[in-house]
Amino acid sequence: MAASNILVVEDEENIRELLRFTLEREGFRLVTAGTVAEAECHLARALPDLILLDLMLPDRSGLDFCRRLKGNAATAAVPIVMLTAKGEDADIVLGLEMGADDYITKPFSPRVLVARLRAVFRRLNELAQRDAADERQVVGAIELHLGRHEAAVAGTPVSLTTTEFRLLETLMRRPGWVFTRRQIAEAIHGHNVVGDRAIDVQIVGLRKKLGTAGRQIETVRGVGYRLSEN
Repeated sequence: MAASNILVVEDEENIRELLRFTLEREGFRLVTAGTVAEAECHLARALPDLILLDLMLPDRSGLDFCRRLKGNAATAAVPIVMLTAKGEDADIVLGLEMGADDYITKPFSPRVLVARLRAVFRRLNELAQRDAADERQVVGAIELHLGRHEAAVAGTPVSLTTTEFRLLETLMRRPGWVFTRRQIAEAIHGHNVVGDRAIDVQIVGLRKKLGTAGRQIETVRGVGYRLSEN
C-alpha cells in the first residue's frame, strides 16, 4: 500500500502542494496535474493505482472525466476518489453514480484523507483475495461473482458501478437481514459519506438495473432495506 501510485488532478496549486506533502510523507508516490488534458498525458504514459480527482477543473468537468475513465476499458478498473468543495447529497450521488469509489469534500483533514485512501486500497486488496478464492454468491435470481466483479440476473449479465456492486454485495451477504441506511453507507464506503437520500437514490438505480429481480430489494419503513430470497 505504501508504494501505491496516485495521480492527483487538482487545479489549485496550494492544494496540490498540501496533497503532495501529506501523501508523500505517508509513503505514496504522486504525479500531479492541473487540468484534464494534463492528466490524460500522464495516463497515456502509465496508469496509476488511484486517481484523486477534483470536481471543478478549468478545462473540463471532473464528473465528465470520471465518466469517460469508467467507460474506457483501459482505465475502468482504476479507482477514483472525488475531491471537491461541493458537499451536497446530490453532488455526492452523481459522483458515485459516475463510478467514483469515494468522495472527499474540501476543506479536508489530512489524516482523514489518508485513512480514506487506505480504505479504498484495502477494499481493492479484498477483491483481489476473493478473485483467488473464486467467491460467488447467489440469492434468488441474482448472482454475484466477487472476484471477477460480475453480476447477473437469471444468467443475464448486468452492468453495475463499483458502488452498486458493493451495495448489492452487502445485502446479499445476509439475505433477509435489515440494514439501516447508515450501515449500508459504512459497508460500501467505510464511513457514512452520504445521507439517507443518497442511499435511497442508489437503491432506486440498482433496482432498475436488476429489472424484475429488483423487487428482491425490499424497503423496511423507518429502518432501511433488506434482500429477499425470491
